[in-house]
Parts: sequence; C-alpha cells; structure tokens
Amino acid sequence: MNAEPEKKFGVVVVGVGRAGSVRIRDLRSPHASSAFLNLIGFVSRRELGNIEEVQQISLEDALSSQEVEVAYICSESSSHEDYIRQFLNAGKHVLVEYPMTLSWAAAQDLWKLAEQKGKVLHEEHVELLMEEFAFLKKEVVGKELLKGSLLFTGQFEVGSRVMWNWGGCPLTWIEEKGPGLKRNRHLSFHFKSGSLENMPNVGVNKNIFLKDQNIFVQKLLGQFSEKELAAEQKRILHCLWLAEEIQKYCSSKK
Repeated sequence: MNAEPEKKFGVVVVGVGRAGSVRIRDLRSPHASSAFLNLIGFVSRRELGNIEEVQQISLEDALSSQEVEVAYICSESSSHEDYIRQFLNAGKHVLVEYPMTLSWAAAQDLWKLAEQKGKVLHEEHVELLMEEFAFLKKEVVGKELLKGSLLFTGQFEVGSRVMWNWGGCPLTWIEEKGPGLKRNRHLSFHFKSGSLENMPNVGVNKNIFLKDQNIFVQKLLGQFSEKELAAEQKRILHCLWLAEEIQKYCSSKK
C-alpha cells in the first residue's frame, strides 16, 4: 500500500455508534490504507444530518449509487446479515463488524453470495489484532499443551471467546457473570516445557480498527492469496459452528 493509489473506493458507513464513529475517524485520517478509500457518507436510522462534515445518505441511495463501492456495516449484530445481503446484491464490497452473522448457516450463505458476485466480504475481529493475542500466539508456538483453563468474567460474545481456543487441546472453560462484575479474562496453560499463568501487561492497543482496515484494503487490492482467504473463511465458519454447538449444549442443560 505504499504506492499512490490508481483509484479510490467509495465507502459508506452503516451505523454510527462506537465502531462506526471510529471507522469514520480512520477514513478521514491520513493513513496509508485510507488513501485508497473515499468516504461518501453514512447511513443511520436516526436523522443526524452531517457528522464532522460527513453527509448522511439514505440506505436506498447507498445501495443504488455507482459512486459507492464499499459498505462498512457497523450496526447492531442482529442487522448484519440483512445489510450484508443487500449490499452484496447491489454489487458492493463489504466490511462487517464482528460477528458477521448470528448463525453458521447464514454466514455460509453470505460467503457463497460474495463469491458469486466477485466481491470481498471481510469480518472484523479486532480482538485478534490486540497485543494480548499476539503475545499469546507467540508463547504457544511449537509447545505441546497438556492442559489449560480460561476464565471469562463479565460480558463476552461466545464466538469471540472461541477465537481464543486451540483445537485438539484439553481446555477448561469457565464463565462468570453478575452485577458489577468487570469484563476480564484469566488463563492458565501448562505445557510440557513450562507454564503460563495469566496475561502480563503487554502494552497499549493502538489503532486496532485501522489495522483491520489495512487488512481489508489489501483484500480489495488482491494482495491476499486464495489459500489465505480460504483459511480465514474456514476459521470463521468453524468458530461460528462451534459457538452454536456450545449454545445448544448449554441450553440443553438448563
């Protein structure tokens, strides 16, 4: 992304909550990936007019405009599937905030639609771009896990937690929720070569949404191989499937 862009992709942001506001900020900032993107406007169910000189446009105009080539879906999770489907059918590339959908079957269907339309469908997962996750990946590479435990407190999405798992390893998964309980996670991993108890302070997470945008732009520019894209799709679908299985199991025990 170091070269001057030959073209800019017109972008509309759907939803202007926390994630949408950060996306608008990054799109308007002079970053390398932002140079390939041109913010056209935002879509919201509320009548907001303009936000920091960015104009509000209707969903119908966003879908029909030839100027809009990319949609950032930053609305509530339950609306993601419908928005993705509409924008893919309108011939737009899509970046969607996590989770892409609330079901494994719907995600499969949307990826097939993206492939049919020849468009990029990218699911954000900024938690995997945080310093904690990078540290953890580095710590476990090449080590044989004998047993481990993960304790999550507060509110986490099931699929998000699944992303922290390693296949084939015996893990104890504990969740605690209650009034006033802060969102946190604790871990204990025991390897043949030693142990890792809890997560050290590994630094401040900076510009994680921008890092995700960089990945998305690389996909737009065709800089990801088919093998890399297939592996990412397989991981996301597997985690959605596993999250559904966990929910089914928990529901059966109530």
